[in-house]
Amino acid sequence: MRLTQLTPFVPCTKLEDQIAFYRDTLGFTLGFQADNYAFLKRDAAAVRLVQVDSNVDLSAPERQSSFYIDVQGIDALYASLEPALAKLPKGRVRAPFNQDYNQREFHVIDEDCTLVFFGEAIK
Repeated sequence: MRLTQLTPFVPCTKLEDQIAFYRDTLGFTLGFQADNYAFLKRDAAAVRLVQVDSNVDLSAPERQSSFYIDVQGIDALYASLEPALAKLPKGRVRAPFNQDYNQREFHVIDEDCTLVFFGEAIK
């Protein structure tokens, strides 16, 4: 027996905007969509978007969330995403950098303030 994948549920206030972000900016493929739910996947990584009431402030500190995607070839991934990332408002992207804990990472904030970490072990 083994675990095969971890898929976070990511709350959002505008499902279509979040789908567009994960699809058009981060390169995920839409696998399924319902009225208030969408499943998107890229390679072995996936997200499940769940629409919440538009009055919910997902930028409030107590509601902010994040998740980490381990990757191979982080600099190549960033380079492939860079044209789309460059279109995001200032402050939503942190370019690749090395962490003290031997990971190379870049960070992207989605449409509802979820922080998406991309990271690769430094060899």
